[in-house]
Amino acid sequence: MSGWVAIEKMQNLERSLDNLGLKFARCELFDNQALVCLVPKDHAALPIYSRNADVYTGSLESVEYWLQGVEWARGYDRMNKISTDEKRAKAEQQERNTQLMRTLKEGKLITGTVE
Repeated sequence: MSGWVAIEKMQNLERSLDNLGLKFARCELFDNQALVCLVPKDHAALPIYSRNADVYTGSLESVEYWLQGVEWARGYDRMNKISTDEKRAKAEQQERNTQLMRTLKEGKLITGTVE
C-alpha cells in the first residue's frame, strides 16, 4: 500500500489511538524495524500504566486488528451497561488522584527527613 490511501489510513489509525489515550512509539525492547509499539500518549492518559509501558507491540497491520478488538470490547461493554465512557473517565481520574496523593505523601516523608 502506498500513496494517499496509506496516508489517510495512518492518519485514521493515529486518530483512533489518540482517542484511546495511545500513540505510536519505536520499540525499544526489540531491535526490529518492522514492529511498532503503542504507549500512553502523555502523563495523563491511561494512568493505570507506567509511562514507559508498551501496551501493544506488533506490526502496523496487526495494530489495526488489535484496535478493532479494543473498540469491539468497549462497544460490547456499553451494550451490557458494564462500562461507559463516563465510568472509565471517573475511574481514571480516581487513579490519578491516588497516584498524586502517593507522590505527595512520599514527598513529605523525604522532605521531613532532610530537614
